[in-house]
Amino acid sequence: MTLTSFGPANRIKRSAETHPLTWRLRDDGEAVWLDEYQAKNGYAAARKAFADMAQDDIVQTVKDSGLKGRGGAGFPTGVKWGLMPKDESINIRYLLCNADEMEPNTWKDRMLMEQLPHLLIEGMLISARALKTYRGYIFLRGEYTTAAKHLNRAVEEAKAAGLLGKNILGSGFDFELFVHTGAGRYICGEETALINSLEGRRANPRSKPPFPAAVGVWGKPTCVNNVETLCNVPAIIADGVDWYKSLAREGSEDMGTKLMGFSGKVKNPGLWELPFGVTGRELFEDYAGGMRDGYKLKAWQPGGAGTGFLLPEHLDAQMYAGGIAKVGTRMGTGLAMAVDDSVNMVSLLRNMEQFFARESCGFCTPCRDGLPWSVKLLMAIENGEGQPGDIETLLGLVGFLGPGKTFCAHAPGAVEPLGSAIKYFRHEFEAGIAPVSAAVPLWQGRS
Repeated sequence: MTLTSFGPANRIKRSAETHPLTWRLRDDGEAVWLDEYQAKNGYAAARKAFADMAQDDIVQTVKDSGLKGRGGAGFPTGVKWGLMPKDESINIRYLLCNADEMEPNTWKDRMLMEQLPHLLIEGMLISARALKTYRGYIFLRGEYTTAAKHLNRAVEEAKAAGLLGKNILGSGFDFELFVHTGAGRYICGEETALINSLEGRRANPRSKPPFPAAVGVWGKPTCVNNVETLCNVPAIIADGVDWYKSLAREGSEDMGTKLMGFSGKVKNPGLWELPFGVTGRELFEDYAGGMRDGYKLKAWQPGGAGTGFLLPEHLDAQMYAGGIAKVGTRMGTGLAMAVDDSVNMVSLLRNMEQFFARESCGFCTPCRDGLPWSVKLLMAIENGEGQPGDIETLLGLVGFLGPGKTFCAHAPGAVEPLGSAIKYFRHEFEAGIAPVSAAVPLWQGRS
């Protein structure tokens, strides 16, 4: 997978004016360390925030920019920051970076951490200043060993330069930053499960309210933001709200740019920083180059395994939350996957649901029991042993595990692709239903 392919045949020039996240990237894919980062205007935004802006002004600027969370949920970042308590007597607060990037088909945060670790650190430093947090943690997916090495080196460089630690930039503000590697659980992408894991507890989601802004890590006010979200903060502070909003295409309700990608049997799989509002067709044809010779596009997911499948005719949808919602699913992480015409949708869904069933924390009954049930039914259909009524049972599970029916959003995300696959490719599921005379009920030993 090409992590530094940012335009059709790499022909698009990246600049600070149009590509705030990626313009500093090196052509050789190596990491940008402190000296080079500062030579490319790195930490200038942090110096501005510390010298010229009140803490509340930083929060308001981010709120006015329209920046939304880039982890998949899309909650307004400034609003989330505004939930942190205003009481100055609460002197212990935490900032957590959610870097537990385990969504299948998503690798955007990995690229940022491996190649631009100081961009994340600068984003966290400005955010910590705004939120009055004295300690931060980057909760990192354990398998991201290169990212861990690069982040730890960058943290040490920033400490040595007086950009982390005590009395940062002579401001009297202290901020310590630590890299914490997780043990490998998808559910840690949910912010309260992440908090439990960081505390050394089982990674179960917590009941909300209270929200982390009130009761988070070790019972203290805590803000959790995604890697890509935090990496947007320096450019917003440096260049302003109006500029940031101008980056998005006309018609988009989401502001700025987004790391988007395409994987699958496309000619140029990769990752690109693009303005919100580009169409799926531009992403697929102009950047990913369309399907490889000999393959046809059958379906695609717009933003990770937890988003619904779309058809080729949906490629004209604009890539922002509302644009993708118009065609019946979610933007998610913005990294799309092409499904080619050689793929059987039942087998694909069985594989996905096995992953989601395995990664369930097991806390609530619909998720704990419903996802394995869907796997058993899909395995039977895949083997041509499905029973009449199995498809209806699967659709029933899609409803029972939908939004608002489970403790967290794990199960709703898990069944969204299942429901859309049956909607668009029901005939492939029906092909796995055995004749009535040969059907064996699940309770009689069907595996």
